[in-house]
Amino acid sequence: MRDNIMRMQERMNALGVRLRPHAKTSKCIPVVRAQLEAGGQGITVSTLKEAEVFFAAGIADIVYAVGIDAAKLPRALALRRSGCDLRIVTDSVAGVRAIASFGAAQAEAFEVWIEVDVDGHRSGIPPDGAELLTVGRALHDGGMRVGGVLAHAGASYEAHEPEALRAIAEAERAGTVRAADRLREAGLPCPVVSVGSTPTAFSARRLDGVTEVRAGVYVFFDLVMHNVGVCRMDEIALSVLTTVIGHQEEKGWAIVDAGWMAMSRDRGTREQQRDFGYGQVCDEHGAPIDGYLLASANQEHGIVCCSERVDRGIAARFPIGTRLRILPNHTCATAAQHPEFRAMLANGEVETWPRFYGW
Repeated sequence: MRDNIMRMQERMNALGVRLRPHAKTSKCIPVVRAQLEAGGQGITVSTLKEAEVFFAAGIADIVYAVGIDAAKLPRALALRRSGCDLRIVTDSVAGVRAIASFGAAQAEAFEVWIEVDVDGHRSGIPPDGAELLTVGRALHDGGMRVGGVLAHAGASYEAHEPEALRAIAEAERAGTVRAADRLREAGLPCPVVSVGSTPTAFSARRLDGVTEVRAGVYVFFDLVMHNVGVCRMDEIALSVLTTVIGHQEEKGWAIVDAGWMAMSRDRGTREQQRDFGYGQVCDEHGAPIDGYLLASANQEHGIVCCSERVDRGIAARFPIGTRLRILPNHTCATAAQHPEFRAMLANGEVETWPRFYGW
């Protein structure tokens, strides 16, 4: 984990931009502190619960990078009134009206970032569309502060060739910078240009015009990122420890006590060039066992088998009581199934690091 943190931080330093780590991956104070101690500046969150917990832990520079629902504005206001430098996000005139109406009633000038859609993957405003300036003017005229623009090139998760990843990273950079330039040319402030995903952060050749990068999954990595091509399997820092509890030898199955409740339902590798089922099987020490996957899962039962053949000697290979580690498809989803991390330190000691849930 610490190597992953330093790898990303050093890359952002070399590209001359701030790194604002996404805390949704870990939802864990010791992990986020390690990211900030390495040089991260501020954090990104995906829920107000994350903002509240991390602010209570002394982290005040926070971007809530999900379009805000009007019903959540009182919680956002409470954070700001408590001293949290919370920025919120919108991508519509309707969203601006709700923010501006509430802000005016509470005498609060929220700092709002406009989300830009650079690849049609999710939400945001096209950087070249008329709506961008309409939203910017509505924020400014409504007494709110236009803090910047942000984008997330989620389509990068669907690529795996280096040239394709570099092209997506450049499209993310260019589109977001273009949106910022258009706002400035219209006389509107746009101090922050924020982009980010783990694949594009590692693939960008340059980040001219960008002020910060938001990335999160790099802290642990996972099999999706391995398939994308931005990490080796031995760089995946998160695994689920499980035990063999039975066999179906004629089927070549070993039954383990980690089902989808332990691994999550995320099958993010299914559409990629290599499908890892519910996860890659490793020995207890974390070394991958080639060809063996957590191929299917029920709620509390997982089925380990060889992806290449029916291994009718699987009971001898993995006797009852054998402990295995499963590398996850998507670390954010797998971590969300558990209340704590067991952190394996370099000196051989193990610490318990709590993580939290909820919105």
